[in-house]
Amino acid sequence: MKSILGIILFCFSILISQTSLVVGMKAPEWQLPDADGSLFTMDSWEGIVLQINYVDPDESEMNEEFNDRVKKAIDIDSLIVRDSYKGIGIADCASSWKPDFLIRAIGGKKAKKFDTTVLFDFDAALRDRWNLQEDSYNVIILDRERIVRGLYKGKMTEADMKEALQSIIALQ
Repeated sequence: MKSILGIILFCFSILISQTSLVVGMKAPEWQLPDADGSLFTMDSWEGIVLQINYVDPDESEMNEEFNDRVKKAIDIDSLIVRDSYKGIGIADCASSWKPDFLIRAIGGKKAKKFDTTVLFDFDAALRDRWNLQEDSYNVIILDRERIVRGLYKGKMTEADMKEALQSIIALQ
């Protein structure tokens, strides 16, 4: 009887620790470092729309077209206001064969290109907790209250890119 109860409690604890993100739910908080070791949470960008790109560094170009569209909407079309929106990258270091120093270098280039912050999930804790796609590129759009408004796993289609961009614009 004790072993059955132990198994049930163990399974329950696993379910509690993993929260599959779905559109409409509040995203559970996290804490991750940047290349300098400074820790960030979603509250680091409190009160603004947040786009999180959770990416296997081997797939860092997969949704580059979408990020270029967001950049254009900010810098050229003025459809997105920088003070009401932040896009960040989180490198899924555990998915890559690349060493951490190289992943940091790739992250630094992306941070410069998109004027953003790149964080590092060295042990895939956030991927596992949010049930994100491994060896891929996940885009999560969160509103000001951290409610998931868009969730795209893998290569975004043309319709996905239009929907996500319109969502960011509307949520500001």
